[in-house]
Amino acid sequence: MFITVLERSLSLAQHNIGTLFKTGWAYILVLVALNFAIGSSLMPSGGFSTISYMTEPVETVDEGALRALAALANLLVGFSIAIAYVRKLLIDARDFPLFVGPRTFKVIINMIVLNLIGFLSLIPLGIAASILAAITGGLGAIAFLAAPFIALMVTQKFSLVLPAAAVDDPLTFKESWRATNGLGWPMAFAALVMSLLAAVLVAGVGLILSLMENFLAANVFWQQIRSAAFPMATMLITVWVFANLHATFYGMVRERFAARIGLRAEDLKQVEETRNAADEKTRSKARKALAGAQKMRRR
Repeated sequence: MFITVLERSLSLAQHNIGTLFKTGWAYILVLVALNFAIGSSLMPSGGFSTISYMTEPVETVDEGALRALAALANLLVGFSIAIAYVRKLLIDARDFPLFVGPRTFKVIINMIVLNLIGFLSLIPLGIAASILAAITGGLGAIAFLAAPFIALMVTQKFSLVLPAAAVDDPLTFKESWRATNGLGWPMAFAALVMSLLAAVLVAGVGLILSLMENFLAANVFWQQIRSAAFPMATMLITVWVFANLHATFYGMVRERFAARIGLRAEDLKQVEETRNAADEKTRSKARKALAGAQKMRRR
């Protein structure tokens, strides 16, 4: 199942690079203007010592505040691009090139809640790992390493609310959890691999911009372009990777969108078999628990 999820996500991403730019071109122009303006205002007289204003050391409180606002603005534009892109993929929407409204803020709120769920789930996992470490030593260390991945799995099972909100589907967190029964670990592994892909691509962009510094170091205008290009490229790569991943997750449980994202009949059959097996396992555990409780009562 993991291979299927990953393969479909990568295929969707590969075949829709152009779609990302067609649906997000206006937001991308906003990203360019935003990062160029802020980068120019933060540029030291001697030029940047790193590839971007976002990676420069923070020297004053005002610089830190402006950079934080820039990060928030980049995130807002990034969410807007992701929403427009997912809507184009799933329902072939032709929205106005620039739109920020209730739908945007609903997706942002859902993302904040997802991050809180992931963070809060680490607390009991960390406590359990600490207890295990105190008792067994080595197993506790393994549990500490596994805790973030378990939190990632939990977060991904709830993550269907993101594409659902983008297409105005009133899917709840509870419904997302139920719909992904049996799919949690494949989704988590796919999210981990796609995260590594995004990190590699961002690092590649940073390396290319650093290498170009050797040829254009004295050009002030080039430094400003490079400073704006890095956060913009980082945001676009992140949107491209995770929007395709979550659109694939959503298409697996909302069959009416399956064909739009390239899922085949055999893929849906495999998803259904996985979910049915998980449901049967859950029912079997419930029956065993009920039988055990009945035996205790007889005694």
